[in-house]
Amino acid sequence: METTGTRAETLGIGEVAERTGLGVHALRFYEREGLLVGPVARTSGGRRRYAPVDVDWLLICVRLRESGMPLADLKRFAELVRRGPGNEAERLALLDVHQRRVEEQIQALEECRAVIARKVGVYAEHLARGEAGGLWDPTARSRPSLPDLAGLGRQDPKETT
Repeated sequence: METTGTRAETLGIGEVAERTGLGVHALRFYEREGLLVGPVARTSGGRRRYAPVDVDWLLICVRLRESGMPLADLKRFAELVRRGPGNEAERLALLDVHQRRVEEQIQALEECRAVIARKVGVYAEHLARGEAGGLWDPTARSRPSLPDLAGLGRQDPKETT
């Protein structure tokens, strides 16, 4: 017998794990750490039964964690949501800080992608010409100097790295 809702309205831990991509141990951890916005219902046998709102919340948590939100911030956000209306400005401030952090990560990744794209272009050009010679070789006796690591300013088609 269910403590709240009916079996048709709720999901077991395995079903929630499948829908969220979290393992059952992670789901138990989220519950233990107070990351859910409400208590998880239990059957008379003690089995967890999650409501659709729990799954929706967990999907938000997964995205926040995947984007690098620290666990402490996620806990604080969950606590604020549990408290209900009246703390929206604090929630916004927390999310705004996280958004800026994510935007900085995206910018850093864009810079990395530009370097990688440039290197792919150099190697593809060398291989298309059938010339692997001139590419940087750490086993060569005289090593060429390494160019600017960003590699964004140098447009020499005879690049050696």
